[in-house]
Amino acid sequence: MQRIAVVPGSFDPVTKGHLDVIARAAGLYDELHVVVVHNPDKSALLPIAQRVSLIERAIADAGIEGRIIVASWSMGLLVDYCTDVGASVLVKGVRSQLDIAYETPMAIVNRHLAGVETVFLLPDPQHAHVSSSLVRQVSALGGDVSPYVPAAVSEYLATAMTP
Repeated sequence: MQRIAVVPGSFDPVTKGHLDVIARAAGLYDELHVVVVHNPDKSALLPIAQRVSLIERAIADAGIEGRIIVASWSMGLLVDYCTDVGASVLVKGVRSQLDIAYETPMAIVNRHLAGVETVFLLPDPQHAHVSSSLVRQVSALGGDVSPYVPAAVSEYLATAMTP
């Protein structure tokens, strides 16, 4: 039986912390779907298609092995995507107790709705303080985000955010 997992997120933009979780999850599952989801509670910086493209470039540049599919989903519940692709696991990177508190109710509901389990992966400590929102703030104010994001993202933000 093939083990299929989904790593969901807004990835706005993808960070080195996200890439760390993706790389480690790719080593645990036979097939990994990295899914850009629309979060109506967040104001997006990048269009979804651009986020998908940057994730694909970052994965390729990092040489991450494994069967990885990058997609987007905005058609309903994330567990519906999981059911469509045969995934039984969601993989979530958690940086702190606040992330765990936020993710736990969703994990319980996802298990109840569709039998999809959630696995929490802790980040590499060097990435534990980085979030996409922090990267957006630093970038918007002209700061160097290259320590926090893959090269493709840093290059994109440097050109796209220049007036």
